[in-house]
Amino acid sequence: MNPTLSSKPQIHVETTLFLVDNVYRKLYNTMSSFRKITNRPLSVCEKILIGHLDRTMVPYKDDKLIPGTSYVLLNPDRVALQDVTGQMTILQFMQAGLMQTVVPTTVHCDHLIQARVGSESDTQAAIYENNEVYQFLESAAAKYGLGFWKPGAGIIHQVVLENYAFPGGLMIGTDSHTPNAGGLGMVAIGVGGLDAAEVMAGMAWELLYPKRIGVYLTGELSKWASPKDVILYVASKLTVSGGTNAVIEYFGPGARTISCTGKATITNMGAEIGATSSVFPYDEKMDTYLRATGRAEIANVANKHIDLLIQDPEIEEDISKDRENSKKYFDQLVEINLSDLEPYVVGPHTPDLARPISKMADDVKKNSYLDSISVALIGSCTNSSYEDMSRAADVAEQAHARGIKTKVPLQVTPGSEMIRATIERDGQMESLKKIGANVLANACGPCIGQWKRPELKKNEPNTIVTSYNRNFPGRNDGKRNTMNFIASPELVIALALGGRLSFNPINDQLNASDGTKFNLIPPRVAPEIPQSGFKDIKGVYLPPSLEPEKIEVVINNNSDRLQKLAPFPKWDGKDFVKLPVLAKVKGKCTTDHISPAGMWLMYRGHLDKISDNLLLGAVNAYDDEEIGTGKNILNDKNESFPHIARDYKSRGLKWIIIGDRNYGEGSSREHAAMTPRYLGCAAVIARSFARIHETNLKKQGILALTFIDPLDYDKILEDDRLSISGLEGLKPKQPVRCTLHHSSGLDEVIHLQHSYNDDQLRWFRAGSALNLLRSIDID
Repeated sequence: MNPTLSSKPQIHVETTLFLVDNVYRKLYNTMSSFRKITNRPLSVCEKILIGHLDRTMVPYKDDKLIPGTSYVLLNPDRVALQDVTGQMTILQFMQAGLMQTVVPTTVHCDHLIQARVGSESDTQAAIYENNEVYQFLESAAAKYGLGFWKPGAGIIHQVVLENYAFPGGLMIGTDSHTPNAGGLGMVAIGVGGLDAAEVMAGMAWELLYPKRIGVYLTGELSKWASPKDVILYVASKLTVSGGTNAVIEYFGPGARTISCTGKATITNMGAEIGATSSVFPYDEKMDTYLRATGRAEIANVANKHIDLLIQDPEIEEDISKDRENSKKYFDQLVEINLSDLEPYVVGPHTPDLARPISKMADDVKKNSYLDSISVALIGSCTNSSYEDMSRAADVAEQAHARGIKTKVPLQVTPGSEMIRATIERDGQMESLKKIGANVLANACGPCIGQWKRPELKKNEPNTIVTSYNRNFPGRNDGKRNTMNFIASPELVIALALGGRLSFNPINDQLNASDGTKFNLIPPRVAPEIPQSGFKDIKGVYLPPSLEPEKIEVVINNNSDRLQKLAPFPKWDGKDFVKLPVLAKVKGKCTTDHISPAGMWLMYRGHLDKISDNLLLGAVNAYDDEEIGTGKNILNDKNESFPHIARDYKSRGLKWIIIGDRNYGEGSSREHAAMTPRYLGCAAVIARSFARIHETNLKKQGILALTFIDPLDYDKILEDDRLSISGLEGLKPKQPVRCTLHHSSGLDEVIHLQHSYNDDQLRWFRAGSALNLLRSIDID
C-alpha cells in the first residue's frame, strides 16, 4: 500500500465531528457487508475491529478473522506518542523520508519530569534538563503535523481521554497503557514506535486478530470497593500473561454503573495482564463524560449510532440466561458481582499477586513483608480522575476532622493540568494537603522510575503503597529492594494514615489527636464530574505549523540525547552458525529489565548511548545472584551484558538471547528490541513472548522464536554455541532447526517455532520493517 501524503499541513489534529462521522459511516457500511456474509451477534470489540479493516481485507469473512491465528490489516483513527518513546518514533518517521503525518497524531511531554521536590520546581528543572529533547519534539511536531502538549500539561492517557478518545474509534499509541481510552468505548492499543510511524505515514497496521475475553459484571460497587478493585481482581484471575493476544470486553448491568473514568482505570491496567486492549460498550456514563469535557456534538452523534457502539443485545441476554452460552461469543468468561467485591491489594513485584485487604495482614506475616510503609503515592494515568481524587479527599477529611495526618510521606500526582486545576478550585487538593500531601508534577514521575529518593540507603528494603499500574522490581525508583503494593487511591490514603501495610481500614482503628480511637468509614459516593464543570486550561498545547516547509527540526549533531538513525543491515541470506548466547535470562524479564528506565530515559533518542543499558535488570539463569551480567565466552570473564555485546559486535560476532516465559512483558518500549539489534542480536529464543515485544523484535529484524518443547530451555548451557539453519527457505508455520554445540564436543538438535507471516518474513529479510517503509514510493 502506498501512502498518499497531502502537501498541506495536518491542521485537524483534534477529534473532529467530521472524523467521527466518517468512522461511523465506515463502521455502518462494513458491518452491513459483514452481516450479509455472517449472520451472528457481534461483540463491541468485534464491531470496532471489523469496522476498521483495511480495504484489502474485503470481503470481510470469518475465515480471515480467526482469533489468535489470522493477521489483519487495520486503519487506526489516531496515533498518540509520549516524549520518551515518541522520540524514536519521530526519528524513524524522519529516516523513512516522509514529509507529514496523514493520521491525527499528538505528542505528550509527560515521561521526562523527575519527581524530586514538588510540581513547579520539578517541571522547571525538567524543562531545563531536557530542553533539547523538547525543542526537537516541538519542532518535529510543528513540521510534520502533530499536536504538541507541553511539559506539565498532563499524562498522555489522561489527556487523550479528556480531549481525543471517542466511542467506536481505533487508536494506537507508543505506550502500553494506551488502552486507557477503552473507558470511553475506544479500542486503543499499545504498539512500538515503528508501528506508529507506519500508521502516521498512511499505511495499514497489522495485528494478530485477538481472542475475546468477556468480563460479565453484575451488582454495583459499594463501601470501600472501587473500579480499581475490578481490574486487580481480574489480574489475580488471569495473571500477567492471561490476556495475551486477547481483547477484554466488559459488559453486563454492572458495567453500566461504573463511571467513564472508572472504566478507564480498568481498561488502563489491562496492560498488566498482557491484553491487546480492553473496552467497555458505549453507555450513559460515557455520554456524561463527553459532555463534561466539551464534546457534546460527539455524544450526540454517538447516541444516533449507538447500535454500532454496543454489543448486539442477544449476547448479554444469552449469557444472563446461561453462562455456558458465553462460549459462543468469548474464548473465556470472568464473572464479577460488584456488590460482593472487596478492596484489593496487589504486589509486591507483580500486579497479579493479589488478595483482598482482609487477607493482607496474614500475608504480611506469612511472607515476612516489611510492614512499615516508607511512602504512599496516589494519582498517575490510572487513578487521578475527579472521582478518584474526591474519594481520596473524603478519607483525608475524616482524618483531618480527628486532628491527624498521614504517618508516612504522601505524594499526589495529578493526571492532567485540567484535573489539577479543578481539584485545586473545588477543594480536594486542599483536603489532601491538610493531612500532609505533597503535590508532584502532572507527569508520570514515580510510576515509571522518574523518582529521586536520596533518603534511601543503598539496597535498603522498603515498602511503598501506590495507586499506580505497574510494580516490577526497580520500576518506581530504580531500586530492586523497593516493594510496591498497588491499591485504590482511597485505600492508599487509609494505609498512609495507618502507616502499616497490615492496616485494614474496614476493621482497624486510628488514634485521634485527643487520644480517642476511631474507625474510618467508606468514602461517600463521589461525583463523576465536577458540578461547576472542569476548569478551562490555556497555554499547554501547540498546534502544528501552518507553514511546515519553514520549520527546521532541531537536532544538535554533537548531542548526547539525540542521534539520527542509520538503517540496520539487511539479512545476508545465510544461516546463523555457531553463535554465542549473550544471556540466558531466568524468570520474569520485562522490557524494564531488558531496557531499564530511570536515568536511561534521557537517552531514549540516542540509540548508541541507551544501548549501554541492555539487559541490566535481567537475572542470569546460570547464577541467580547475577543481575545484568554474564560470561564473555571470548575471555571467560564475568562482565555486564552490554559490555559483552559490544565486544562481540566489535569482532563481527552476532549473538542470541534465551528468554523464559512471557519474555518482554510490560511496557511497549521498542528500545528493548532496538538496542539488542543495534549491538548485534540475531535471534531471541524464548518459552513465550509478550505480544508487543514479539512484534517489536520482528519489526527490528531480530528472529523471534519459541521452543516447541519448553523444556528445551534447560538444555542450553552457558558455553554453548547455537546454529539456526534453513533460514533461506523459512516459511510461515514451518518449524526451525536449531543445533546446540556443547563445549564438550557433543551436538544436540532442538526444534523451534515462530509466528511470522509472509509479510513479517519480509521484515526479517530486509533487515527491519523500516527498511521496507523507506523503499516505498511516496506520492
